[in-house]
Amino acid sequence: MARTLRFFADRKTDPPGDRFFPDRVSKFDLILDDQLTEDDVNILVVDPEQPDYDATHKISSFVASKELKRAYDAIYEELEKKKTEFVRKLKRTSQSTDCENEFFETFQNDDQQNFFDLLTMAFQALGEDTKLYKFRYNDVFDKKGNVKKFLEKNQEHLDQYIDSYTGLLRESTVFNSSGKSFGTYQADQIIKSIADNSFFEAGHRIELAGNKVVESSEDLQEIVAEEINRIVDDPELKAIFDKVDKAIGANAELRSFKALIEKENLLLVELKDYEKFRKDVWLGYLIELKSDLQEICEFYETQKEELKKIFDEAKKEVSIWQELVATFNSRFYVPFEVSLSNQEDVILKEDGANLEFVYSDRNQESVSCERNALLNTISKGEQRAFYILQVLFDIESRRSNAATCLIAFDDIADSFDYKNKYAIIEYIKDLHESSDFNIVILTHNFDFYRTVASRLYLSRRHAVLMGAKDDDGTVQLLQGQYVNDAFEHLSGRVSEEKVFVTLIPFLRNLVQYSGQEDSDDFLKLTKCLHLKDGSGAILAQDVVQIWRDRFGRYQAEIFEFAQEPVVDMIYRLADAIVLEGDAADEIVLENKVTLAIAVRLKAEGFMIASIEDLDLDQIASNQTAELLKRYKDCPAYDPEAGKILNKVSLMTPENIHLNAFMYEPLIDMSVRHLTDLYDEVKTLGA
Repeated sequence: MARTLRFFADRKTDPPGDRFFPDRVSKFDLILDDQLTEDDVNILVVDPEQPDYDATHKISSFVASKELKRAYDAIYEELEKKKTEFVRKLKRTSQSTDCENEFFETFQNDDQQNFFDLLTMAFQALGEDTKLYKFRYNDVFDKKGNVKKFLEKNQEHLDQYIDSYTGLLRESTVFNSSGKSFGTYQADQIIKSIADNSFFEAGHRIELAGNKVVESSEDLQEIVAEEINRIVDDPELKAIFDKVDKAIGANAELRSFKALIEKENLLLVELKDYEKFRKDVWLGYLIELKSDLQEICEFYETQKEELKKIFDEAKKEVSIWQELVATFNSRFYVPFEVSLSNQEDVILKEDGANLEFVYSDRNQESVSCERNALLNTISKGEQRAFYILQVLFDIESRRSNAATCLIAFDDIADSFDYKNKYAIIEYIKDLHESSDFNIVILTHNFDFYRTVASRLYLSRRHAVLMGAKDDDGTVQLLQGQYVNDAFEHLSGRVSEEKVFVTLIPFLRNLVQYSGQEDSDDFLKLTKCLHLKDGSGAILAQDVVQIWRDRFGRYQAEIFEFAQEPVVDMIYRLADAIVLEGDAADEIVLENKVTLAIAVRLKAEGFMIASIEDLDLDQIASNQTAELLKRYKDCPAYDPEAGKILNKVSLMTPENIHLNAFMYEPLIDMSVRHLTDLYDEVKTLGA
């Protein structure tokens, strides 16, 4: 039913159907105010087992209502897609083993900056003088930091190399390191700009220092190359480089760095400022992706405004959260408390509502913890309580809508202890008393069913229903039963045959609880439930007399079946229930208890007849279980019969020992399971 209601709330989801037999056609309609509707309806299905709401790894951050959170997620999902694609390209360019994190570590100087902020900052830093780099990022900026450690350790050699290089630049007729620097990069940029020689074909020329004239791109390339080689091959500079190279060679972990430096000697100059060079290298990679970078930065800026609007709306709801959280903390008995704090959002850098958690142990020592750590520590029931917070806010966000909302709670009380179960009921009671909501509560928990019905003062005739399924799979909603004391309800109908039989275990319990287990009355009642010597001689009148003598009940009550042996009556009634077939009432206790007692008696009769030299007086308690144990050890043991008897032992104990704590299993058990078992037991020994 919950799955069907979820479909009516959003018809874009998969319609309900038979998961194992998908070819079977499922029929479902939604009728509102006697009118069939095909529109989406304002329905909220609260289902702790729904995968989207799994309490361990699918819980929302509680920042805002689900509608706002969904809009936020949609924008952020698109940002994530673009980021993933861009990082893939950047990784290919940089050949970094951990591209995103290494870029992040290089540029982040504020904890509130996110990846998109850093991309925007890097894009703004790109300029015409941004230098390209072709080497593999981790050859210089390795994860272990070995290159950086080497440079720090060999700073003296590095300084000597840079000083010597700078001196050679000053003496150069091509390059210059004083004032505004003109080095290899600037020369390379000029060469690129005149590569097609159109500059020279237009009649221009370049005059270098010393009156040297350049008349083609090839001439300039040759002059620059010769000058670089002259500088790099300078004996003094080369001697210093050899010292550095030798020191690098002594460290096996710097093999890739050594190969790169030997190929590009002058990188040592740029490595003087290691962290600045790291940023320059990333900018060099990014300049190759400039159009992609511009696109993602512009998209981020446009989405940033939308995200800001979402958070502006979320901020308005903080007061609702404060009330909800305060109520939650006061109602739920869990080892943590929830509080609101304002944390700057990682995308918008705007304050948004967020939750913090404080975990307390038995000694009342408290410690702040993150959500994931909390969820990995607390019990399943406590995770359910955590989940309820999101549900409560969703409900509150719907309260402001003009349309009335239908809320369906699907087994919401499972995994809760009694204290927290009552907290859930208090929330439901609040909603029940509100005119904004209609509520449907689905549960398999009989105690929860009874408690909700009584605390909400629901009409049993109109508002409390029980579901029953026919053999053909049809589910019927029947008038709910046993909201109040079941035994008070049954004791007023004791003259009805099946009710009379149903109350025998209850009467036996009353005698037992009064400390009279050795009395004749207790023995008579035991003989009605277990086959012993004299069981067949116990009449219904004998049971009636126990009611009258001990409790003064039913003095004027007429029992038309008073002279019938109780065991015979039980078999007769069980046979009649079986004959009713589909017409047998699935809800009433008297059908199920009568069948369960009959099943037990038939099973005991078969085992007693099969076991040789059996003295029933030696079995003081748990007679059916003891008989089954002896039957399995006797020569007449039949494995097929043993299977049926095991089912008897499994399905009937709680039904026989009937009291207020044990009749819940009866409600869940189908009467058809018991009629089938009764038919099987009757075949034993046939």
